Amino acid sequence: MTLSFEDTSRTGKAGDLTLHFHEAGTPTEVGAGLPLVMLHGGGPGASAWSNFGACLERFAEDFRVLLVDQPGFGGSDKPAIDGHFFTFAADKLAALLDELGIERVHLLGNSLGGGTATRFALKYPKRVGRLVLMGPGGLQQNLFSPDPTEGIKRLYEFGGDPTPERMRAFIETMVHDQSLVTDELVEERLRSALEPGRREAMASMGASFFAPDTFEEGMLWREAYKIRHHTLLTWGREDRVNPLDGAFLALKLIPRASLHVFPNCGHWAQIEAADAFHAVTRSFLAQHRERVSTSSTDGGAS
Repeated sequence: MTLSFEDTSRTGKAGDLTLHFHEAGTPTEVGAGLPLVMLHGGGPGASAWSNFGACLERFAEDFRVLLVDQPGFGGSDKPAIDGHFFTFAADKLAALLDELGIERVHLLGNSLGGGTATRFALKYPKRVGRLVLMGPGGLQQNLFSPDPTEGIKRLYEFGGDPTPERMRAFIETMVHDQSLVTDELVEERLRSALEPGRREAMASMGASFFAPDTFEEGMLWREAYKIRHHTLLTWGREDRVNPLDGAFLALKLIPRASLHVFPNCGHWAQIEAADAFHAVTRSFLAQHRERVSTSSTDGGAS
């Protein structure tokens, strides 16, 4: 049976917020039975379902999967961000997991969600099994590509004047295969981006990356050496949002990091390279074995 938006839709309390998420699947021996939490990217109109809905059924064959709408996105509450977004969202995710009675998870994050996942792993290391980071925000440090990148420029342009044309231009930077940029996708993302509260939430989130008292929390690459979890960095070779050269510093600094590059693929590997993305991710998570750790730095990960 195909999993639908409605059938998998859930809400839960995360402290003073309500977060929306999708849930499917039951634990198996793959990944030592830990749930798999997927965190979406931060483009206009993004949500857990828009990023990962198409791959939920396949991952749910092996995992209890939770696709979480981060604060300000999808069906979750849209508050003003207190502090830096990565830290704010990581804390709310911890509160949601507490509410659901989930102690420990594998984390998979795309772009903005990769930054949240990284901050969560740094702040709550014992609550994470393995990390899968897809062109993660904050952790990448472009060595050769200019900043801002093409995708970030298109994001800023849309924020200043949210027209259908600018939404299309933004989505075109997300993928290598331009046939994926359909009128229906553009209309869907534009409609979602213009829902009540969404633009204000995006503005608050964006401001947290530049505020003098919080911007350094977004420079996750400076803390990458602290991550002791097995970490799979995945990148599209043709990524125009967070280009491939941004992977190399994290690959060097994270002691247990590995890198998989998908050819002919942009920023949405889970869509453009769906089969390979699932296979690589499942294989990586299947290698996880739970063990008791006496160290506070390795998160008990194996």
